[in-house]
Amino acid sequence: QVQLVESGGGLVQAGGSLRLSCAASGRTFSTYTMSWFRQTPGKERDFVAAISWRGDRTYYADSVKGRFTISRDNAKNTVYQQMNSLNSEDTAVYYCAATRLLSPGVRETDYSYWGQGTQVTVSS
Repeated sequence: QVQLVESGGGLVQAGGSLRLSCAASGRTFSTYTMSWFRQTPGKERDFVAAISWRGDRTYYADSVKGRFTISRDNAKNTVYQQMNSLNSEDTAVYYCAATRLLSPGVRETDYSYWGQGTQVTVSS
């Protein structure tokens, strides 16, 4: 079992940057594909980015390509998301999620474990 705790959210001006972190418990973190999702009120969670268990493959939603970077440090049981050139459409609660699937899914149901979320607010 994996427990996930996100941090790093906050208020930032448009054009600014934030770095989210997701710390995982358990000794099997390195065997999980990790992803970030985001959710705005009244909407479903949307896939943002994913990284393979070894960190050698990354995947991004079209809306964040070139602006967001996902990475992981298996020695620290942590996955990161560097977010640059933020705009108001990036305002959401961001969640990290873990799955044993080798290829990351883009649906919530593909993931077994979720963090509690961290709020990111971009002011224009």
